Amino acid sequence: MAEADLTFDSLLDLLRRLPPTRVEENVNALCDLAPEYTDDLLGNVDQPLKVLTDGEKGREFLGCDYNRDGDSFRSSWSNDYLPTSTGGPVPSSRLRELEVSLNAAFDTYREMYFEGGISSVYLWDLEDDPGQGKEISFAGVVLMKKVLSTPTSDQPETTPSGSWDSLHVFECQERGRSAKYKLTSTVMLVLETKTLAKAELKGVDESESKGKGGVTLSGSMTRQAEVDYPLTNSAGHIPNIGRMVEDMEIKMRNLLSSVYFGKTKDVINELRSQSGLEMKSKEDLLRAELAGKLGGRRA
Repeated sequence: MAEADLTFDSLLDLLRRLPPTRVEENVNALCDLAPEYTDDLLGNVDQPLKVLTDGEKGREFLGCDYNRDGDSFRSSWSNDYLPTSTGGPVPSSRLRELEVSLNAAFDTYREMYFEGGISSVYLWDLEDDPGQGKEISFAGVVLMKKVLSTPTSDQPETTPSGSWDSLHVFECQERGRSAKYKLTSTVMLVLETKTLAKAELKGVDESESKGKGGVTLSGSMTRQAEVDYPLTNSAGHIPNIGRMVEDMEIKMRNLLSSVYFGKTKDVINELRSQSGLEMKSKEDLLRAELAGKLGGRRA
């Protein structure tokens, strides 16, 4: 057992050191190398959400390990496993009604915050016999995905591309007129953009001094939260879960902005000044001159 745990930890450790933009390829490669750990890898490694189509409903839905059964995924719209029916687990009728309402609510949420993309919500029972008219325990996942496609030929070469994948996994325990929610949220962000640079080199033709480069920024962030909300009836879960996910996404969006972009800018400025040594010297002299004049006034 200890040896098996050590092997699995080594696989996870290896994945942390590989490029996040190729996590699907890396996971598939490790599953081929160590097939006995396939289920563990798929269940513990966050991967970009799969986009699938429910032909019966004419709607796209998202697939992940939480709605997967073998090679099929349960559709949030029809409740069927696609592309082939597997007879996999489905929520109880009471929970399915809540699932349908949550999908409609987050469809509106997605349009308001993402202005596009795809959303899916899946719920499952935590009890073997969920009865009517009693307190229930259940879990679920809220999935969001938006992709900025690769620039086409009629778009500028520097048009950015990338993707946002968020998974909000939660557990709920009803307690009389209140409910306790435990939330684990993960956001996977990939940003790619091409850059056009012109080098000013003596003796080099202008047409030869233009270069192309690329910048890729990618990674993931996970945060957890526990909240208690009042609950008057089962429909109260909809605003409760919506508020909980909304607050967490706003918090993580702000953290991504400060950590990814702010820290990256600070590191670049430390490595290489944008204005040059001469301009920096002039700024230092001006700053010293202003400080001297202000000091003279105070005296």
